[in-house]
Amino acid sequence: MIGLSLFKHRKSTTLSSNKPGFTIVELLVVIVVIGILAAITIVSYTGISQKAKISTLQSDLSNASKQIKLFQAASPKNDYPTDIVCPTTGDTEICIKPSGSNLYTGGYTYNNTSNPKVFKLVETNGSLAYSITNSTAVAAVAALSCPTGYIVVPGSATYGTSDFCVMKYEAKNVGGVATSQAALLPWRSLGQANTVTTAAAACAGCHLITEAEWMTIAQNVLRVASNWDNGAGVHTVGTGYIYSGHNNDYPSPTTKLDADTNDSNGYYGTGAVDPSNQRRTLTLSNNEVIWDFAGNAWEWTSGSVQSPIIQPGASGGLAFRDWTAITNPGTLPINPSPAATGIAGASSWTTAQGIGRTYSNSDEVAPRGFVRGGSASGLSWAGVLSLNMSYAIGSLGSDIGFRVAK
Repeated sequence: MIGLSLFKHRKSTTLSSNKPGFTIVELLVVIVVIGILAAITIVSYTGISQKAKISTLQSDLSNASKQIKLFQAASPKNDYPTDIVCPTTGDTEICIKPSGSNLYTGGYTYNNTSNPKVFKLVETNGSLAYSITNSTAVAAVAALSCPTGYIVVPGSATYGTSDFCVMKYEAKNVGGVATSQAALLPWRSLGQANTVTTAAAACAGCHLITEAEWMTIAQNVLRVASNWDNGAGVHTVGTGYIYSGHNNDYPSPTTKLDADTNDSNGYYGTGAVDPSNQRRTLTLSNNEVIWDFAGNAWEWTSGSVQSPIIQPGASGGLAFRDWTAITNPGTLPINPSPAATGIAGASSWTTAQGIGRTYSNSDEVAPRGFVRGGSASGLSWAGVLSLNMSYAIGSLGSDIGFRVAK
């Protein structure tokens, strides 16, 4: 009996040790498999969501392109619309609304003077950006990533530019690095050559703004009605004046100003209020806002001129003149005149429209650097088309700042 009992006890022990269960290795395998399945699910969802956003962007742009082309077909001059942003204020405009969370922040650009006439529309959703043009049937990726403090500028067929990034504010000296920020006064007194080097060091692919890029911005803001004011609340391109920034010697002669992070506070620091030409902000066609593009501090561009290239001018030597007084247009590769913008009526614009003047001399043969915009004491000289050719390339220019593009 004792032997039988011992046998039974051993048998029971053996059966107990063979009960089914998971080893640590098996548990780890199960956890890994679950993790893989979860990752696949998340990736699949993200992919589906991304595809849905892309689909709405492509659909929006396709529909917008059709509306723009229908507008052109009905236009007496076969022109594309001058604006598509809602709400519109003119009979020549149409209203095209993006769907969902899509935005036309990439901008609508057009050229009704080129042959053939062209347009481009960019739409974004988060990090996604797609574009369509007059010659493309399907929207394509149009990604453009700008550094912090920079804004996207729609390209211009007139000046041969594609979309690019530019400093929202005049360059500021932050630890020896050219930085686009509201705080601090404009960084000045570098001279054109040192400015070129400093701008290139601001970021990968950065450079001092070129003449083509300056004129692209000028042409763009000149075409936006909200940048114009007749003093009675009417905003129409060519009527009244375009805002020309801080240029009236207030609060004291030659005083530069910092900026504000609030774009709706465009009269910041000037002591002026609406209506006044002293507003320091200008809005681009893609609703981006740029500060101090006219007034506050002159700005170097990378442009320069010397014989045999001829700068625009008139008899009588160097002097500030309205663009309508220029008798010799010169031979600059980028035409700086209002007429070159292709905007209706621009060829007759003067300081009365707030565009600025040119300080130039077509008889000048010495090397000169290009200085743009205007200063805090520039008065009627300041403006988005102001061009000062009085500085030699080696001049430091205590009143001259700069702006970086990418």
